[in-house]
Amino acid sequence: MASLHIPSATVALQHKVNRVTTKPIPVNSLCHFYQTNGGGDRSPRFCFKTKAKLSAEANIFERESTSVHEKIDYGVVSVHHVGVLCENLERSLEFYQGILGLEINEARPHDKLPYRGAWLWVGSEMIHLMELPNPDPLIGRPEHGGRDRHTCIAIKDVSKLKVILDKADIPYTLSRSGRPAIFTRDPDANALEFTQVDG
Repeated sequence: MASLHIPSATVALQHKVNRVTTKPIPVNSLCHFYQTNGGGDRSPRFCFKTKAKLSAEANIFERESTSVHEKIDYGVVSVHHVGVLCENLERSLEFYQGILGLEINEARPHDKLPYRGAWLWVGSEMIHLMELPNPDPLIGRPEHGGRDRHTCIAIKDVSKLKVILDKADIPYTLSRSGRPAIFTRDPDANALEFTQVDG
């Protein structure tokens, strides 16, 4: 349904879609990208809203058009890996392998990249350790890793991990919401969350 208003020589065509809310994501001054959420579908739907500005004898006309809503689907399967920067690969492997017990994926290439690294299995996904300069500050990070960017790993028993971290004298914090989850940091201050799941 469209409505037409003419306040002070400005023409605006507004589109309304039943039971759909829109939230603009600014791209530039002439184009807006909209994310819409409607019904029980969890998948976001997007449309483009373009503005064509025309000038005629000092009057500016604004014309808006909205494309048909289409579900974005390009076959997302899962998170394949998370890249984690480290200063010293051996020190990081001592933490990820020696303390957390993660195993290296030997099938992944180590000598084809222009930097040192290692691929570690996390279930069917991986963490890619990369020995590269870290552009982020290592100090001044939030004490609680849940308030920082972090990688979350699903585990079966948080209490067992607490024993492992205590034995290694590695500091951690528990979930502020009370759920069974623990937050810690690797030797390069990268935040890690371990959340307990069933099965």
